[in-house]
Amino acid sequence: MSQEGGYGRWTISSSDESEEEKPKPDKPSTSLVVHAGQGVVCEPRYTCSEARKAAHRRKMSPVKFSNTDAVSEVLPPKRQKSGSQEDLGWCLSSSDDELPPQTQQKPAEKVAVKEERSTSSPKDDAAPRAGNHVHHELSKEEDEYETSGEGQDIWDMLDKGNPFQFYLTRVSGIKPKYNSGALHIKDILSPLFGTLVSSAQFNYCFDVDWLIKQYPPEFRKKPILLVHGDKREAKAHLHAEAKPYGNISLCQAKLEIAFGTHHTKMMLLLYEEGLRVVIHTSNLIRADWHQKTQGIWLSPLYPRIAPGTNTSGESTTHFKADLVSYLMAYNAPALKEWIDVIQEHDLSETNVYLIGSTPGRFQGSQKDNWGHFRLRKLLKEHASSIPKAESWPVVGQFSSIGSMGADESKWLCSEFKETLATLGRESKTPGKSAVPLHLIYPSVENVRTSLEGYPAGGSLPYSIQTAEKQNWLHSYFHKWSAETSGRSNAMPHIKTYMRPSPDFSQIAWFLVTSANLSKAAWGALEKNGTQLMIRSYELGVLFLPSAFASKPLCILLLEIFVDRRSVTLPIHVKPCRAKSRGLGYVIRAWFDGHKSTQQRKARSLPECQDNPQQEPGAGQCLRHGENKADVSSTRSRAQAQRWKKKAVTGLESFKVKQKFFSGSQEPAASFPVPYDLPPELYGSKDRPWIWNIPYVKAPDTHGNMWVPS
Repeated sequence: MSQEGGYGRWTISSSDESEEEKPKPDKPSTSLVVHAGQGVVCEPRYTCSEARKAAHRRKMSPVKFSNTDAVSEVLPPKRQKSGSQEDLGWCLSSSDDELPPQTQQKPAEKVAVKEERSTSSPKDDAAPRAGNHVHHELSKEEDEYETSGEGQDIWDMLDKGNPFQFYLTRVSGIKPKYNSGALHIKDILSPLFGTLVSSAQFNYCFDVDWLIKQYPPEFRKKPILLVHGDKREAKAHLHAEAKPYGNISLCQAKLEIAFGTHHTKMMLLLYEEGLRVVIHTSNLIRADWHQKTQGIWLSPLYPRIAPGTNTSGESTTHFKADLVSYLMAYNAPALKEWIDVIQEHDLSETNVYLIGSTPGRFQGSQKDNWGHFRLRKLLKEHASSIPKAESWPVVGQFSSIGSMGADESKWLCSEFKETLATLGRESKTPGKSAVPLHLIYPSVENVRTSLEGYPAGGSLPYSIQTAEKQNWLHSYFHKWSAETSGRSNAMPHIKTYMRPSPDFSQIAWFLVTSANLSKAAWGALEKNGTQLMIRSYELGVLFLPSAFASKPLCILLLEIFVDRRSVTLPIHVKPCRAKSRGLGYVIRAWFDGHKSTQQRKARSLPECQDNPQQEPGAGQCLRHGENKADVSSTRSRAQAQRWKKKAVTGLESFKVKQKFFSGSQEPAASFPVPYDLPPELYGSKDRPWIWNIPYVKAPDTHGNMWVPS
């Protein structure tokens, strides 16, 4: 059905009215582009969204760009600094009066389309490398090993003093230095991480054959539970995929509210040595671990609680109880065993907060358990109040967008922004326009010049039906740019939200999650604000500075007697191998309260010794003496008390790491934001990527156009 609107004239390639990547049967549609030699195109062997199906079709049967006039008018397919979406075929044809005079009568005939059928089988489903304009079949060996981290010392990488345990996935086709600290799924499932006993994979999209190959051969017959949200035909398809593997069992997440999805992406890995939780943003298909920007939080290895031990194994962030509550919300017998496993392990070393969404309608105190109200509660209780907080912007970065309503007041800049703008108990609800809002979503130019080319847009399922209803939203949009992590051309499937300082050098908090910008994911108020309705399952982890004040940053506690009263001062030092758990040591120094500041004398403190075998004594931090305690700056009891208060409340903000993979060159408390700050606002010619309209006026990095149907 051809329609006309603010984006010109376009043809709907499928009926896609849902807010999320909901699988739907193909609905045939026509296009104004002439298809030459079109044959039957195989669908992907896994259940996925209509947008991903379109991307798969275009990888298997690319539509080559062959308009001589148009080619001469565009630059080579490299990343351009200036946006030129106006000339990129926002739609198949703009309104007739915008076209050159000679093309007004027959706008579709100007473009000669050549659709080439790939000779590779659908099981290869391989995206070409950047700069290679010929779609080629990867060998089985390349398909299995091309993006694993076997060339790097994974264990050494994990032991480099990364207090956040936040990683990106490896990306094929970028400089090796930008993968040196990244992980592939094969790395996560590696025997180096533990001797696997069983695992549970929570996800939206599964390619079972591919997933099994990611496990080491010795673990491929260990029990695997797949937690999914598929129904009817999609469910039957997944069961058929899993049937050849006797070690795979399935658990269907209940989705009783329309347009909901099981969007959570989590791994539970039970080892002989303990338990690990992995919360990430990638579907369990090859494309999501190949040339996209994805995020991973890797938990510590949680030890089993010894029988008879009087400990709950709970962390200061209540991660254990929250994870159990999330799993119980499924009300699924298959997850009871995993709930018991979690209860049997010590999760006390966790320093992140869990933020989940589960389908339902919640009232009273239950509203604070899920969705954006859960985030609001945590920011109120555990984030530090900041002077002039209204000047600290809010940043949201995502890969899909739901219906926001007729204007910003309907949800985005009312209840949702109120949540994102919360900072501490003392924070007041700012005015609607007081806190700047920056939304990061790839432009058409971002997608066109990406490593995957236009098919990268298959994982950015913003539909024309939704976009046409909310043109007001696009004024908040900023381009995707990630020079800091070498991923400007790796389109993001990661979702992050944060609160940076006005100069973007600090952040008050950071969230990595599966939740896109939608009411289905975060929840929306109903019944005059008394009820929160959530459609989907989502999961993420929140990094708050207060949770990182004492671990894994080692803190030396300097106990000083000022005027004969004891005050404890914190001295932050970098993590060290010997004491990675960040236990504090007490150093005692005495001042004579009757002497002047200049006459104060403290007992000399021993030099630090880098000797992992020796238990540190007073003042030793095992870090080359670079944090030798200095008590001379303590001028008064009042100042000492202020220092003590700061030790209790913890850090107020993280510094932003200048380069994501800069290693130990920056303070350990610097947070690795995976994209460039400040974000760059869309230019006048930039347009957000919309998956179900054609782009035919300029080729992508593989010399192809985008014709989704």
